[in-house]
Amino acid sequence: MTVILGLESSCDDSAVALVDGDRRILAQAVVGQNNAHQPYGGVVPEIAARAHVEILPGMIEQVLADAKMSIHDVDAIAATAGPGLIGGVMVALLAGKGLALAAGKPLLAVNHLEGHALSPRLADPDLGFPYLLLLVSGGHCQLLEVRGVGDYRRLATTIDDAVGEAFDKSAKLLDLTYPGGPAIEELAMQGDPSAVPLPRPLVGSGEPHFSFAGLKSAVQRAVASGERRREDIAASFQQAVVDCLVDRTRLALERSGAPALVVAGGVAANQAIRRALADLAIAEGRRFSVPPGWLCTDNAAMIAWAGAERFAAGMSDALDVPARARWPLDEDAEKVRGAGVKA
Repeated sequence: MTVILGLESSCDDSAVALVDGDRRILAQAVVGQNNAHQPYGGVVPEIAARAHVEILPGMIEQVLADAKMSIHDVDAIAATAGPGLIGGVMVALLAGKGLALAAGKPLLAVNHLEGHALSPRLADPDLGFPYLLLLVSGGHCQLLEVRGVGDYRRLATTIDDAVGEAFDKSAKLLDLTYPGGPAIEELAMQGDPSAVPLPRPLVGSGEPHFSFAGLKSAVQRAVASGERRREDIAASFQQAVVDCLVDRTRLALERSGAPALVVAGGVAANQAIRRALADLAIAEGRRFSVPPGWLCTDNAAMIAWAGAERFAAGMSDALDVPARARWPLDEDAEKVRGAGVKA
């Protein structure tokens, strides 16, 4: 049975995992940095990179020990090579290169977004290609047709902020703790989702893309007015996001023949979003799949699994493969108005 060691350090989570070709997670570890970044309301790249350097080597040793394996028992090393904070990306990638060179193992330079895109197949053995993927995270909000390993067609992206970024910035406006997504979700449970009239950018338009900058600005005005309860603002913001995601995804489903709708990325851990998209899939006659919450957030099991899928397809990478701050899954996709570096 093929065994892949996965390494992840693209943002503020250091992660290591061992996954085999039968979808078994043999051992894994994730160490977050929320406490280090909370005073700043967001991730500080220099702090994140230093923490990865300090803890990743020990995590690798511990995960191998937990599985009662050595590096020589591993068939290949999969490491995130981008996109992400370049200082952090370099830590896992350089560690992967060193291990691959020392142990004589193949290196698999994994796109972090591909890790998210293929993670549902780790949790759902019956999920086959193709499927329509809604990828929602702190840095991305995209709809893609996943046709196979390494074969992606982007249908839509955000023209400004990613949805996870909108969650984090709105949480900061509401004086909530970082990370903002879980904090808003918890507060929204106590509020009225119809209490605050907030915009739904691009909803109802024929353009398939997303926009969240205007929604974030509306939250800022609602907070500044002092007339609304924080709970109601949080609930109304979350409902506006749900409405935007459902409307845009419905349009993509109408244009795609994919038999399944899949949701992945950190924001996919939000239960209100999961429920609404599951209802949409049922209404549109599509199969619905979403990984468990822990597999939606950054982790190395998804990197190891993406590596396992690439390894099974006969892929590998040279040791001089570069770290990339930007790395779109569909590199041939047309540029989108306003998307800039977030395309």
